[in-house]
Amino acid sequence: MDWFNAVLVVVGLSLFEGVSSLDNAIINAEVLRTMGEKARRWFLVWGIFFAVFVVRGVLPWLILFVVSPELGFWGSLTATFSNDPRASEAIARSAPILLMGGGIFLVFLFFHWLFLEPKKFGLAGERFFLSQGVWFYAVVSVLLSLTDWHALKKDPMIAFGAVVGSTAFFITHGFKQNAEQAERQILSGATPMSDVAKILYLEIIDMTFSIDGVLGAFAFTMSIPLILIGNGFGAIMVRQFTIGNIERIKKYVYLKNGAMYSVLVLGAIMMLHGFGWHIPEWLSPVVTILIIGGFWWKSVRAVRAAAAPGA
Repeated sequence: MDWFNAVLVVVGLSLFEGVSSLDNAIINAEVLRTMGEKARRWFLVWGIFFAVFVVRGVLPWLILFVVSPELGFWGSLTATFSNDPRASEAIARSAPILLMGGGIFLVFLFFHWLFLEPKKFGLAGERFFLSQGVWFYAVVSVLLSLTDWHALKKDPMIAFGAVVGSTAFFITHGFKQNAEQAERQILSGATPMSDVAKILYLEIIDMTFSIDGVLGAFAFTMSIPLILIGNGFGAIMVRQFTIGNIERIKKYVYLKNGAMYSVLVLGAIMMLHGFGWHIPEWLSPVVTILIIGGFWWKSVRAVRAAAAPGA
């Protein structure tokens, strides 16, 4: 990978991680308001270290190590910059399994948002799909069945990767639902919690919400150092949203739409990669920047229209 593509990957990763974690930033900001000054400062300082280096650094490193144990733990970090042909071969063998699992996870995530989650309607058709929410389970079940049918013809392990991706989606979805319920109880005062317990709660939900960005990162690159840098900048961006004017960020109502359409495209790219299609390195970051940029501009126009006299 040349320097231009590396920079493009880091920019795309940072933008995707930052925008896809907006929900996380909002939860963080709302819970932090209920905490003491010392606890808030501790979370914002040490929480960044945990979010950047532990969750978004170690987690993708661990994932690559699990699917390519022959590389070794250190080799999983340096494999994409190694001149050893065995490292390249190991990545080539394991990548389809990882990419298929991550792709299924992201596509499921998009359809859940499209069919079941309340949203500011950004494109024609979103209102219709939201009214047909019961079809979410049918759509993802058929998609998984068709994917496995074709994957089994190519490699049973790729089919297994798809199953693991769907399993990971439903497990993390359960944790997210529980986190949202816990947040409502904390903010209402129905469940008294100490500041230490709230910090632990925020770290747990940060890990849960980071799964989307960690898996999506593999659509950009298999290089762990680049994932660490890109996702690290994105995590810092989320913390800046948290300590900045989160209400201002909420006004950009279509950013979530942009994040989710990016999720769909990245998921599809990963699945195509898993089936052996060649996808240019620049495609994922460029498409992500264009989609999120388009919905950001749509949000800016909405903010201006709302602020106009007589609106």
